[in-house]
Amino acid sequence: MNRTLLRLKWNETLAIMLLCQFAACLVILLDIPIAKQVIGFLYFGIVPGYVIVRLLKLEGIGKVETAIFSIGFSVAFLMLGGLLTNQICLLLGVSRPLSVGPLMITLNSLVLIGEVFFYFRNDDDRSYVGRIRDLHPSTWFVLVLPILSIAGAMCVYVLGSNLMLLTMIPAIALVLIVGVMSKQVPAKFYPLALLMIAISLLFSSTLVSKNLINFGSDLSLEYSICQNTLSTARWSPISGPGFGRFDPMLSITILPTVYSSLFGMDLNSIFKMLFPVLFSFVPLGLYQLWRENLGSKNAFMAVFLVVASETFYIEMLGLGRQMIAELFLVLLLLVVLNTKTQQSKRMVCYIIFSTGLVMSHYAIAVIFAFFITAAYLFLAVTRRSRRSISLSMVLIFMVIMFSWYIFISGSAAFNNLLTYGNYVYDQLGQFFNIESRGETVLVGLGIESAPSIWNLISRVFGYLTEFLIAVGFIGLIMRRVGLNFKKEELILSSIAMAFLAALIIVPGLAQTFNMTRFYHILLFFIAPLCVLGAEFLTELITKHRSGIWASTLLLVVLTPFFLFQTSFVFEVVKSESWSLPLSGYRMTAIELNHLGYTNDQNVLSSYWMNAYVYFLQVPIYADRSSRALLISYGSIPLEDLLPLSNVTVISENSTVYLSRLNVVNKTVVTADYYCKLDELAFLGEMSQIYSNGENEIYSNSGS
Repeated sequence: MNRTLLRLKWNETLAIMLLCQFAACLVILLDIPIAKQVIGFLYFGIVPGYVIVRLLKLEGIGKVETAIFSIGFSVAFLMLGGLLTNQICLLLGVSRPLSVGPLMITLNSLVLIGEVFFYFRNDDDRSYVGRIRDLHPSTWFVLVLPILSIAGAMCVYVLGSNLMLLTMIPAIALVLIVGVMSKQVPAKFYPLALLMIAISLLFSSTLVSKNLINFGSDLSLEYSICQNTLSTARWSPISGPGFGRFDPMLSITILPTVYSSLFGMDLNSIFKMLFPVLFSFVPLGLYQLWRENLGSKNAFMAVFLVVASETFYIEMLGLGRQMIAELFLVLLLLVVLNTKTQQSKRMVCYIIFSTGLVMSHYAIAVIFAFFITAAYLFLAVTRRSRRSISLSMVLIFMVIMFSWYIFISGSAAFNNLLTYGNYVYDQLGQFFNIESRGETVLVGLGIESAPSIWNLISRVFGYLTEFLIAVGFIGLIMRRVGLNFKKEELILSSIAMAFLAALIIVPGLAQTFNMTRFYHILLFFIAPLCVLGAEFLTELITKHRSGIWASTLLLVVLTPFFLFQTSFVFEVVKSESWSLPLSGYRMTAIELNHLGYTNDQNVLSSYWMNAYVYFLQVPIYADRSSRALLISYGSIPLEDLLPLSNVTVISENSTVYLSRLNVVNKTVVTADYYCKLDELAFLGEMSQIYSNGENEIYSNSGS
């Protein structure tokens, strides 16, 4: 028995779960602030999933996997439990099924049923928890990182000072260096370090404003569709025009609605705090996925490559549904590649996580379907053993995916995928036009020129990670490295490399899902190749296998790569930077708007638009910079917003909305160019019906 572990008997574990359930119900029903959010989230975020893990008695998983599976099962439980509550209550005539009462009754009843089954399986199965006093000193250091992150973000928002965040980033780099080079760091340090690093980077970006920041992605649309579900306290597969591809995504409809109803949290806090916390378990899952083959230290470095890439802590924060989908994707990979667990139990996990993925993000679901189908076909054609990936897995996932997207969502998501396919087909005529691959691909290939010497250096380290991945793939194919890799993992890595090549070769393919997001997902399969590439390269140079040289090479590449990706270097040298946390204070109004940053006055005017203008069903004109604002906080569908420019012809009984960028900075943003506010001559013929000093609203209705 490890002295650092406390062993709990089955009845003690059951008593703790019942106590947690009672405490959560008490604080939620009594509406006790703070306790309601903290205890409620800890209970509904962990206990339902932990009950499922204990009932399944999964073999071959340790404490870290148990934590990840508990989180994943709990998220799936809330999504599917919310869906069940919604459908049953609607049949019974309950008009608001996703309100507190119906949810508490259904969800707690389901958990109690699970606990009853757990009681009758009192087979002396024991739980193990760590003792705080036995934590390694290095653990305390990484626990400080989220504190630095939250305090630093608050300093940026309140004081406009980035000093604390400029301290946090080198501290994370120090964790990387010490974790790799020190022989005193225990293996259990790495998963906690990755979790703390992920949370710190995510919070440093999302908490620099109390308002929504979409980082140029779909968060405004997701917020709007979720707001529609929350306001009616019911879910519909087709809630209105313009939301077809978002309605079936329970990750941004039912899940945040359940969180808001149970915990009394506003959607801002859910998207800015709860979703990033859930997303931070993705690196932890990747670490567990790679630890057995690469070893703890190498798996730590491979995951750090994923976390260090700016897409992880910037672009993903603007994609709530993808954050949840990636959690299910990692869980599916853990299930598929785990042959130690009994097949029937694996299939139960596989079905639950597959359902969660399909109901979270259609594009990620299609990517996973492609990978698992291609892997199975390769194993079948080569007549190799298919213990991990079976035909039943492929068929089950396809049935779940097509059933949900075609029959439940009215084919909206499926039609959207067909639209992407037609777009790629139409672009094939541009095969020999290198620019048809998109700017991101050109930058990744080194074709696009760098705007400054610092950008060039940053790209060099990015190219070095790509080079090591390519070298690692060659070494893996030649069987010079990665000898512990299972054939399924080798196949999945090969498919990912082929996918990456297709993104470069096929015109238009990279733009369908955004190349940065594609590469981010592909790193889930190819990031270990970066470590293998360092091993292969040092072996070729030194003529013998040396872990210390490979680790040193990786540190030389990953440390500056991270410092450039976070824009730490750009901020220190005061070069052009797109980091909102570090450099937002010196960005122009247009650059801030591009990142989706907004202030309180914009939010207030959007609320006013929804309350006093939108219900009149009059034409609403707004420039491109105002769309995300009016879609999210104004809850105005995109199709109801007409473009505003210096060539716009205003119809009768119309309303014109002007944001802070329009009023204060005198700039109007269109799809193709900027123009001055003074060029909107028709404003002189309209009446001003609202102004807060930074926003103005005009009308020509005559009322």
